[in-house]
Order: sequence, then C-alpha cells, then structure tokens
Amino acid sequence: MSTGGNGVGATATNKQVVLRDYVSGFPKESDFEITSTTVELTLPEGSNSVLVKNLYLSCDPYMRSRMGKPSAFALAQAFTPGKPILGFGVSRVMESGHPDYKQGDLLWGIVGWEEYSVVTPEMHFKIHDTDVPLSYYTGLLGMPGMTAYAGFYEVCSPKKGETVYVSAASGAVGQLVGQFAKMMGCYVVGSAGSKEKVDLLKNKFGFDDAFNYKEEQDLSAALKRCFPKGIDIYFENVGGKMLDAVLLNMNMHGRVAVCGMISQYNLEDQEGVHNLTSIIYKRIRIQGFVVFDFFDKYSKFLEFVIPCIKEEKIAYVEDVAEGLEKGPEALVGLFYGKNVGKQVVVVARE
Repeated sequence: MSTGGNGVGATATNKQVVLRDYVSGFPKESDFEITSTTVELTLPEGSNSVLVKNLYLSCDPYMRSRMGKPSAFALAQAFTPGKPILGFGVSRVMESGHPDYKQGDLLWGIVGWEEYSVVTPEMHFKIHDTDVPLSYYTGLLGMPGMTAYAGFYEVCSPKKGETVYVSAASGAVGQLVGQFAKMMGCYVVGSAGSKEKVDLLKNKFGFDDAFNYKEEQDLSAALKRCFPKGIDIYFENVGGKMLDAVLLNMNMHGRVAVCGMISQYNLEDQEGVHNLTSIIYKRIRIQGFVVFDFFDKYSKFLEFVIPCIKEEKIAYVEDVAEGLEKGPEALVGLFYGKNVGKQVVVVARE
C-alpha cells in the first residue's frame, strides 16, 4: 500500500464529461460538456480512498434515469449538474489509502467520467483475471454480464427445452442472455432494431431466430410466428408495446424478468400496458430485479463465465469509442440504437 503524503505534490490535468443541466426527453450531446480540471496525484494523510486512472468506461441505459431531476422513484441518485457524470469503469490504482488495494491493482466499479477519480471502494471489485481484454469488465465480466447471469439463472428459473424471448437482444445484456439460454438447451429468439443486429443474433450469437421489430406491423403476430407454441421466459429490456405483445403470447406459468424498459426512459408520460389480465389467466410471474442485489454471487459468476470465454463458448461484441471526448456521443447513441454490441469508451489504453 502506498502511503499518502501531505496533500502537496504532483498534479495532472483531468479531462471530465460534465452534465450541463437536468435532462428531459431524449438526451443530446449538448447536454454534456468536456471540461478540464487539475487533480492531485497524492492522497491526503490518513485517507482510506483510492486514486485511480480510468481506462475504460461503460455506457449503460440505466444512466438515463440519473440524468433527470432527483426522484424518490429513481434507481440511483441523480447526477449533479456541473459535475462529472458517474458510471461503471475499469481503472488502475495510482495511490491507495485503503487496506484492500495497492498501487498497480486493477479494479472495476463506479467512477467519474474523467481521466482520474478518487473513490472509496464499496461496490468495487478487484480484477484478478487479466488474460482477457480489460474492457470486458465493463460488460461481459462486469455489471452487464452479472445482470444477464442473475436475471436469467436466478430470476427466470430456466429449464432445458423452454422457449425464451429476449428484447434488445444485441445489447450488452441481451447478447449474453441469449447465449446462456442456448447453453441450457432452450429455444431462443431475439429482437433488435436493424438488419445488421438481427444478423448478429442469428449468425454470431447463435439465436434460433431473430426479427427486426421496426419492420413488424404487428408485434404480437411476429411473436406468434416465432413462438407458435408460446413463450415460457421473457427477458424484458424494452417495455411498452413490446411487453403488451409478449403478454398475449406467454405460456401458462411463464416468467418475465424485468431488467429494463428502454422504450420508456425518455418519455415524459410513460406508456400503459393493456394486456395485464393475461398475468392472471396464465399465472405469469413478473419480477423486476436490480443487479446490485446479486453482487454476492459475483465470484460464482466468474467461475462459470471465464472458462466459457477461454473455451470460446461465448461470443461477445463491443462497440468501442476512442477517447473521453467521444463519451457523450457514445452514451447518447444508446438511446437511438446506434451501438452494435456493448458500448465502451476508451479513456486510456496505457
């Protein structure tokens, strides 16, 4: 563990992505600005914090909920206008006052969207396996991967031979849920918003079928075509009209894991769902979940997924933006479906 000095020493320029003001409607690049400040490269005497250099940042749909005005119903605390936004990232420890971390350690967890951050490790994980790309810890080996794992195995209670539908299936979470389901011996269909993404689902991720929801006039009919015998498990990433259509096509005792509802995040008045009586008649279980509730299973997840990566049982696609200044464009692009695969921002490759 490196020791803190007296707070005076080397400094560095710290480029940051700052939220200009609270966002309503769809976010725009102009809602953010790139600023620079100066950061001390030493920690105060007695600090239990960690100074990190950020290497990779994760763009995730849940971040939209943090851009609006503070709300008692928000998943996480709102971002502060005039301050750097926060998100999951991969970082290297520059100096540590924390007993669990030393200079040179790699970790992933919540950091500022900036070149250097000072964090107090709480919801952070030390990276031990470095023979996989470090950027994977923003996705496959990080929060999205854990979300897919917990949502599918813990919430959906899947059985071999069941039918599984995944919406927003080419994203960071969806691409993994589909592959986990295939490993279980399930029949898997995904939806996405472009031909390129549909092709990825079928040809790279191994989905049994896939469709472009933008080309379907009748979502319920599209699901009936793909699932003539009905849907046992729905991994929900979209909400709105898609959820309505799914409820009509669910089987008896079907399960819906509600991971996200990206179609609703930017609406002032969220859409209603009309086919709710299906929940009663078909005895459907709908469960929302938040990945933080399952972080105690992270080591179990790694034991499962790392061998799958090394044995090439899992395909994984990243959409990489180079440079912190590209961060706003990459983040905003999520809500317009511009990313193909997991959206990552490279701050530094060292």
